[in-house]
Amino acid sequence: MSAKRIIVIGGSAAGPKAASRARRMDENAEITIYQKASDLSMASCGYPYYIGGFFNDRDQLLCSPAGVVRDSKFFWNAKKITTKVKHEVTAINRKEKVIEYINMVTGEKGAAEYDKLILATGATPRRPPVPGIELKGITTLQSLPDADYLRKIRDEGKIKKAVVIGGGLIGIETCEALHLAGIEITIVELLPQLLTFLDQQMARLVEKYVQSKANVILQNGVSAFIGENGQLTAVKLQNGTEIPCDLAVIAIGVVPNTKLAKEAGLDIGKTGGILVNDYMQTSDPDIYAGGDCIEAVNIISKKPVHAPYGDLANLQGRIAGENVIAGNTAKFPGTIQTGICKVFEYGVGATGLSEQNAVRNGFTNLETVVNASLDKPGFMQGKLLITKLVVDKSSKKILGAQVIGPGEVSKQLAIWAMAIQAGFTVDQMVNSDLPYAPPFSLAIDHSIATAHIIQNKLNGFFKGISAEELKEKIENKQSILLLDVRNANEYEQMRLGIGEKLIPLGQIRSRLSELPEDKNAEIVTWCKISLRGYEAALILQANGYTNVKVLEGGLMAWPFAREK
Repeated sequence: MSAKRIIVIGGSAAGPKAASRARRMDENAEITIYQKASDLSMASCGYPYYIGGFFNDRDQLLCSPAGVVRDSKFFWNAKKITTKVKHEVTAINRKEKVIEYINMVTGEKGAAEYDKLILATGATPRRPPVPGIELKGITTLQSLPDADYLRKIRDEGKIKKAVVIGGGLIGIETCEALHLAGIEITIVELLPQLLTFLDQQMARLVEKYVQSKANVILQNGVSAFIGENGQLTAVKLQNGTEIPCDLAVIAIGVVPNTKLAKEAGLDIGKTGGILVNDYMQTSDPDIYAGGDCIEAVNIISKKPVHAPYGDLANLQGRIAGENVIAGNTAKFPGTIQTGICKVFEYGVGATGLSEQNAVRNGFTNLETVVNASLDKPGFMQGKLLITKLVVDKSSKKILGAQVIGPGEVSKQLAIWAMAIQAGFTVDQMVNSDLPYAPPFSLAIDHSIATAHIIQNKLNGFFKGISAEELKEKIENKQSILLLDVRNANEYEQMRLGIGEKLIPLGQIRSRLSELPEDKNAEIVTWCKISLRGYEAALILQANGYTNVKVLEGGLMAWPFAREK
């Protein structure tokens, strides 16, 4: 029996992973990767950190875990995989099972037969269709040459002002990288918030922090790039503002690169990605696909999504590589779109559905909570975490979590991601047996404490109010007693300044006479993180007050301006 011929188109993440898995499944298969770029297996998620100077050896972006550069020689010697870099596949003849290609160096054209084909053609950066887009000094951050260009700018130190267009993951990471080079950064985002995978309160908290490092302009887009002698000199916004700069980085998202698939007549999904089944199989049973070029399914909403994440590309590539050899034995169940990014000294991440996304997907009976606390004890230099949890009220099933702060965000997000994928309810989460020791965690981990709070809400033991709800009530001049229950020193150091009354928790029982006579009066209590605020609310409820709410997350989760 002749060896199975496997061709992989694309050599970044999903493609090499698919080829490597196929080789491990079949030593005798003929496996060839066609790659338009000159490099293979690029760690593209590492580009911002190379630009920012977290490491200086460019080869680390191309190395295996053992430190060997994954070039054509490596793939042949280690894996017996043929790689054709700087070769662009121009057509797929499904009937004859042949691909056509061109050698981009010599111009020579050729063709190759396949038994099974894997598409890993990735995604293409969006570029705004505005005047001046071709000026020098305008770039994306999608490819290794893009990273090389921005790293050169960093090393030369000549550019002083830059505009990052787009407030998503890549935009924020690029902002940090350029800021570390001493460049003054302005982020321009068309939408009303940064990082749209977050709900607005969480996004505002991130925005407040980013504003300490860079200028942030929201709800404004680019109308033109302005230049002299072919070189960028300013970015003109839709409101007419011109921002002088020498560099603009476009980071407004990507679109699946499906040109080959479309021309070959493969089915394309609603989000624009190649349509695949659970086996990563396209509408042609001999063609598989994975990575940023495909459409996936959100496990929670059951809706199609485009989820261009590096980890998913590797998982999908592995499944495609197994199935082209062993038949359809491995499945990809879908994604809950877990994502995280480094925002200077903050971690910012989300998993599952945000509240606004849950509503868009038809979830109407929701409960949410915001919890702020340290990630470990203060005596172990604990750092702040702020978590928003989204739960289905009727089933108590956890739908999503967002976590931000300088604390151990990645650990928290991993806990929630596993809980969501396991289908956990709040009642299952509250007694999770997680590792505890003071160097690593609080005795009741931040995630479990968050579950306790929302369980109290669901069971009627706790009435919370979000910062946004309270702000709206204040703006509408509703009659509310605002009660800060910290001590006087804390109050002098930091306070909201929204008309609150200071009564320290230890004095509440003796100062009940200062509270409204009307036991139905609305009262909102808080402290720094609202643990004491919760205890104060319980005291007031025990003394007959029926309409007491706790400001969720306390002062630390307040995303608006404070007096101090």
